[in-house]
Amino acid sequence: HFAGVDAFPICLNTKDPDEIVETVLRLAPTFGGINLEDIAAPGAFDIEERLVDLMDIPVFHDDQHGTAIVTLAALENALKIVGKDIGDLKVVVAGVGAAGVAVSKILMNAGVRHVIGADRQGAVHLGREGLNSSKQWFAENTNPEGRSGSLTQVMPGADVFIGLSGPNLIERSDVEAMAKDPIVFAMANPDPEIRPEVIADVAAVIATGRSDFPNQINNVLAFPGVFRGALDAGAKRITENMKVAAALAIASTVLDDELAPDFIIPSVFNPAVATAVADACAEAARADGVCR
Repeated sequence: HFAGVDAFPICLNTKDPDEIVETVLRLAPTFGGINLEDIAAPGAFDIEERLVDLMDIPVFHDDQHGTAIVTLAALENALKIVGKDIGDLKVVVAGVGAAGVAVSKILMNAGVRHVIGADRQGAVHLGREGLNSSKQWFAENTNPEGRSGSLTQVMPGADVFIGLSGPNLIERSDVEAMAKDPIVFAMANPDPEIRPEVIADVAAVIATGRSDFPNQINNVLAFPGVFRGALDAGAKRITENMKVAAALAIASTVLDDELAPDFIIPSVFNPAVATAVADACAEAARADGVCR
């Protein structure tokens, strides 16, 4: 409906990564692309990486990369509101699962230099024991100051909070401790990390994953256009540049005279979004040389 791509769901009665990979490989000749959905970390990373290596059609894990693309789009426009540069940001990410790692990667690819991620055990940092492979990568590539401690302890001075974890994780005092004009993306569904009304007079920009609040960060803004563009270009895979291009395309559909703290991201029903994303992804795919 959104991008003119025929698609249908296939549900697999297994959670075993090897079985999922084998099944998708056997089904692949039927399809022009594969959109993975609802696979938890760390298996999500392994499954996607293996399929990307083994297949010559685009593979895209929506919970990781769809979320990441739309988050970056929202952040690009939020920064216009607060007048900050992406390279100067300190970003705290709550939740270091599939979505948290993917969001952090795309932000760093877009120019963010200072990311701290926190899970149930607190900040992820080099030297912390018991990290799985994805969190070990995270520890090696984020948290340049080696901060430790709880989520609350790493929040002071942060410019951006991105919640990809669970309900009621932070309090008003945590947002008050952030830098001037804090940006809060509380995206846990159905209950966000903090209710928008609790910080309406503190945060400069607030976004959630819910449709009943302004600034819904919704994956459907990303994946239809991403696949349309990949298919149009004959892309064999979806590159990091394609994801960043998709985010910038989504952000661009909010015109300067429309931009406001309660309108940083377009409606999922805006027909211009999928076209803009498709064109940007196709151009990036050709530039990256991944087309047939």
